Amino acid sequence: MAVGNIYLIAAIAVIGGALFGFDISSMSAIIGTPQYLCYFNQGPSGPPYTQDSKCSGPHPHVQGGITASMAGGSWFGALVSGFLSDKLGRKKSIMIGAVIWCIGSILVSASQNIGMLVVGRVINGFCVGICSAQVPVYISELAPPSKRGRLVGAQQWAITWGIMIMFYISYGCSFIKGNASFRVPWALQMIPAIVLYVGMIFLPESPRWLARKDRWEDCHAVLTLVHGHGDPNSPFVLRELQDIKNMCEFERNNADVTYLELLKPNMINRTHIGIFVQIWSQLTGMNVIMYYITYVFRMAGLSGNNLLLSSSIDFVINVVMTIPALLFVDRWGRRPTLLVGAALMMTWQFAVGGLLVTYGKYEGPHGLDNIPEVSYSVSGPASKAVIACSYLFVASYAPTWGPVSWIYPPELYPLRVRGKAVALATSANWAFNFALGYFVPPAFVNIQWRTYIIFGVFCAAMFIHVFFLFPETAGKTLEEVEDLFTDPSGPRHLGTPAWKTHISTKRTALLERGSYDEEKTATYHEDSSSERTPAATTAAEV
Repeated sequence: MAVGNIYLIAAIAVIGGALFGFDISSMSAIIGTPQYLCYFNQGPSGPPYTQDSKCSGPHPHVQGGITASMAGGSWFGALVSGFLSDKLGRKKSIMIGAVIWCIGSILVSASQNIGMLVVGRVINGFCVGICSAQVPVYISELAPPSKRGRLVGAQQWAITWGIMIMFYISYGCSFIKGNASFRVPWALQMIPAIVLYVGMIFLPESPRWLARKDRWEDCHAVLTLVHGHGDPNSPFVLRELQDIKNMCEFERNNADVTYLELLKPNMINRTHIGIFVQIWSQLTGMNVIMYYITYVFRMAGLSGNNLLLSSSIDFVINVVMTIPALLFVDRWGRRPTLLVGAALMMTWQFAVGGLLVTYGKYEGPHGLDNIPEVSYSVSGPASKAVIACSYLFVASYAPTWGPVSWIYPPELYPLRVRGKAVALATSANWAFNFALGYFVPPAFVNIQWRTYIIFGVFCAAMFIHVFFLFPETAGKTLEEVEDLFTDPSGPRHLGTPAWKTHISTKRTALLERGSYDEEKTATYHEDSSSERTPAATTAAEV
């Protein structure tokens, strides 16, 4: 018996996002522990190089490679997921990802050397690439428009929970003597993947994927289960089914989709938007802070238990501050949320860079405590300000770019290209995640405080980009979003100018309840300041 509650469906599916979170803190909480530093030590300090009790750990560029290896696998996994999802379905693709994660976790937890650790993380990354690309597609194709933002955004919330839970597991295991301190948490990563696989067995397939495979009875059954509460003649179910039929009929004469179609003139604009919302989400510097938070707080003078516990506050803030986005992102809209987030994060990045250069002390090529990445140190009020800015940065990212970067891409594309388009956009996320994961440790060594200035400039650039080119999609059906990009009154191949688009949540909520009275629908539509679309007109006349 398939599950029909959309909130339960989303809760199970977003465990795929939690896997990404587990991976982030399984590295960030462990790379500063003496057990890890000594087992994977490459000198110059600590056994077998010297008798110093403090080990240097892997070289900065090697640690960057270890961290980035997961993102490298994710990049490839995201690209492959488009073909996998179109062929086997969204549901089966996610289940395959869960199996791959278990294989990677076995290799990581059994690592005998850096090479084996990297291979295991690449395999884990392959799973994360599949799930991070296809879970948002799966949920967006099942969710009603007025709730789509919060349900897809739950993926980001799951990531934050995964980060926090795994960090505290790793912190607890850091008191274990010997190699088990990092092997145990790495092995425990398999548990959520097993839960994901078992849970997905009881969930329905995407109705839009079923329609594309001409399985119309199954499509209608899923819409009835999820949206109609068992009533196959529910007005909203019939409207959704008709919209899907119209879109499939329109696409029927198209050949099988390739990635090259995403580069055609009529698609290139939304392709670039989907790719850049993922790229900018990385260039905020957030995942860098998550991976290397222990380095940042060492610069602020923390060490030992204080270091790990203070770092964990970042992860708690991440979880808590994602909640407002889940509750209100469909009311706030996508554009205002992204713009406010970019402005705030720019402020905190510039502030940290300014504090380090003004009050910091350069610790030399070997860094503080023989860790080259900890190239600067600050003390006194300035160190407290650095820690506060780090917390405020996370509090700014969590309700803005964190969830919206997952919500936005699946909303942009027509059905025939959605699987591959979101896969391509997500692969850009992982390509930059890989590059930044590899770049940041050497950057802390070589350009020190300027690293934060670079990320601040990126935040300023993304603000401008969003304002001029990212349209509002909140409250619109996936078929109505298509009308934004094909609006003949706007610039060719761009559609309605981004700054002229508005939220349609109130009108859509009315339609979902089956209140198709034309006068009321028009009133709600005027309230949202949005132009009436053909889809809305059809719905009002049903």
